[in-house]
Amino acid sequence: MLVSMTGFGEAHSQGGPLEIAAEVRTINSRHLKVSLRCPEVYNSLEPLIESLVRGQFRRGTVQVNLRVLRATAADDYCINRGVLESYYKQIEAIVAAHRSDDVPMHALLTLPGVIEEHKTRVEDPQADWPQIEPIVRKACEAASQMRLAEGRALADDLMSQCESIDRCLQSIATRAPKLGDDYRQRLTARIDRALAGMDISLQPTDVIREVAIFCDRSDISEEAVRLRSHLEQFESTVKKAEGGGRKLEFITQEMGREVNTIGSKANDTEISANVVDMKTALERIREQIQNVE
Repeated sequence: MLVSMTGFGEAHSQGGPLEIAAEVRTINSRHLKVSLRCPEVYNSLEPLIESLVRGQFRRGTVQVNLRVLRATAADDYCINRGVLESYYKQIEAIVAAHRSDDVPMHALLTLPGVIEEHKTRVEDPQADWPQIEPIVRKACEAASQMRLAEGRALADDLMSQCESIDRCLQSIATRAPKLGDDYRQRLTARIDRALAGMDISLQPTDVIREVAIFCDRSDISEEAVRLRSHLEQFESTVKKAEGGGRKLEFITQEMGREVNTIGSKANDTEISANVVDMKTALERIREQIQNVE
């Protein structure tokens, strides 16, 4: 089954001393590239997170956003008595000068620098990893599920384009055997008009030789066989296991070569119209497989 390279997943922790949130976004890329955004203290976890991501995805640019907050308690904060007393003395002097009411002490607690965060625990990213790892993994799995869903839609569209090419190929196969006889009729009519009133006789062998040259020059049977083979390989790859994006790119390139050759060799308006339709389908395929893992 095809897998898209576009996906998004998120996961959050449920309770515990850490509040953890992880987001995983993936977009198309020729190779696998992993980048991490997280609190600076957790930068040392990047190798572990990259290893986890590489176990989930084959191709694409993967952006992991990690947020970690630690639950706080009263012991995590303290009052800076020096700052508080400085505020109080200044305000007390102003109150005395203006004979106004005293300022409530609790109002001073909101002033800058009075309440300080007091670190009672040294951050240890490695110790937190067992809690962070399952959250990042769940976000990756959610992104993978979205990529699978989009991959199914991509596969349906690619198979539809293959069916369009197949119909054109069948039409060309029906039309190609008639090219020689049509050319003979056009050539004979053109020569008859050119020789009208002249005492010149046309030998059948001359017409046969010209028709034979035309048929040899416009023969597309080999190209049609190769295109049919490439089409079958393409459809088979779409139906197989994930990870066939690069193979599909190669097969599409080969199909494009055969279609171009058919278009240049077959001097016929009906076949040319089918070639245009096949090129349109191939262009759609090229756009879609850029997003296949």
